[in-house]
Amino acid sequence: MGLNHLTWETAVRRGGPGGEDVLPALLHDHGDAIAADLRLPRAVLDRLGVVPSYYLRYYYAHDEAVRELRTGPSRAAEVAGVERRLLALYADPALDEKPALLAERGGAYHSEAAVDLAAALLGGAGSPYQVVNARNGSTLPFLPEDAVIEVQAAVGPKGASPLPVPRVDPLFSGLMANVTAYEDLALDAALRGGRERVFRALLAHPLVGQYAYAEKLTDRLVAHNREHLAWA
Repeated sequence: MGLNHLTWETAVRRGGPGGEDVLPALLHDHGDAIAADLRLPRAVLDRLGVVPSYYLRYYYAHDEAVRELRTGPSRAAEVAGVERRLLALYADPALDEKPALLAERGGAYHSEAAVDLAAALLGGAGSPYQVVNARNGSTLPFLPEDAVIEVQAAVGPKGASPLPVPRVDPLFSGLMANVTAYEDLALDAALRGGRERVFRALLAHPLVGQYAYAEKLTDRLVAHNREHLAWA
């Protein structure tokens, strides 16, 4: 439940929606392994009572994550290098298996998820309940109706219909609302342009939030992308 790249596993239902929630037992028995995979302290999971996506580490351990990012190449640079090597492999017409290098690119299991979703939408044997990005509507009442949310949905030939979501803890809804506001402001900046709109979007983002940082980021973003910005 949440937004793209900003989600929490709030329940694990045995047998599908409406089944027994086994998440508390999973956290009790496997919390150390889950925490290690997320690179967060076990105590954080216990206090949240849910399993955050690993992207939440940028919020829950912001300063630590920034220090680590400053010690090596950026993720963008790493991915660019991996993709250059992958494209060289894909240029070989004799290649008939998935390159092991693909695991370094990220997006593991996306292909399986895509096939499962397509099968369900086409009326095939796809899973009837899947996590998708969908229009909010009234699913999460604290967000605009046209916000894009990431939730479990019933999927079939008629599309994806988000399942009802229990009342969301303010600990999570507050961050979701904040990031959604940033997305709205960023969209406005993209559609209408203008340095001030870019600044407002960055100032609204919880990972920025200070005017001095927002000013510097705005200057650098505009300067770096000037050739693509008709208004700059």
